[in-house]
Amino acid sequence: MPATTEPLWLLLIHQIPPKPNYLRVKIGRRLQALGAVAIKNSVYVLPRSEQALEDFQWVRREVVAGRGEATVCEARLLEGHSDAEIESLFTAAREADYSSLARDARGLERTLAGPGKRRAKGAEPARQTLLRLRKRLSEIQTIDFFGAPGRDTVEGLLAGIEARLRPAARDAAATSATMPADVRGRTWVTRRGIHVDRMASAWLIHRFIDREARFEFVPGNEYAPRQGELRFDMFQAEFTHDGDLCTFEVLLRHFRLAEPALRNLAEIVHDIDLKDAKFARPEALGLDRLIAGIAMRHPDDAARLSQGAAAFDSLYEYFRRKR
Repeated sequence: MPATTEPLWLLLIHQIPPKPNYLRVKIGRRLQALGAVAIKNSVYVLPRSEQALEDFQWVRREVVAGRGEATVCEARLLEGHSDAEIESLFTAAREADYSSLARDARGLERTLAGPGKRRAKGAEPARQTLLRLRKRLSEIQTIDFFGAPGRDTVEGLLAGIEARLRPAARDAAATSATMPADVRGRTWVTRRGIHVDRMASAWLIHRFIDREARFEFVPGNEYAPRQGELRFDMFQAEFTHDGDLCTFEVLLRHFRLAEPALRNLAEIVHDIDLKDAKFARPEALGLDRLIAGIAMRHPDDAARLSQGAAAFDSLYEYFRRKR
């Protein structure tokens, strides 16, 4: 974070009586739902905002109503914990949430990978499970204050499941209506907060598919595309995860881009995005850290895309020339 004299954090400091037992559990769950993290046993922190202040004020009222004590204050860290360390606590907490959700999504994916009859029989229960997973993802996103990278993995898994559950006839109709042979000069739309798969896919689109491509970064699931737009790596996109393929791999397959250098990049992007070590690429860890650094440094998606494109240009050149 840049240096500032403004308080960056809100603290809730509480003392809860030992009885009744349920009060401590209730307050703990309430703070967890708000996304607050503990920096001491009874000291919780949230990024400073009007909403966070209101949330902490309500928790304080609950504590006081239960005959406890609580104080809400603004804070600027001077010694001890650093701002970066506090951010890392939030990121680690949300990564754990995303990891749990990804495990459940992979379990649902496995139920859809069986024989046709069994898969068809389980389609409606799978849709209900998918809705619950989407709801959980939305709840986690609300308290993901610093953009934990695990969100991309979950989004990709859920998008792949949605593609499997989409009726074949409707899917074919959508494809014929929205995927013309000539894709030059189109507006390509994806979710805001781009990370590795969206960065790599945008780079691939601009360099190998549509040199005149324009990119637009929009809010998540509720976006309704305008005439002539193509979506990628987002809910109900024309190009998104399919089974265990990330969006970059789907684009390679659809546009029949079989160059070995691009296949190398696809394997690296897959390993970072899906975190399943399918290809066990040694380059994945380094690129993952680089992309994370780009995202931390540039909140603006156009700047992220520019920086990411430079990285993918260099990697592509390395694999193209490497014997």
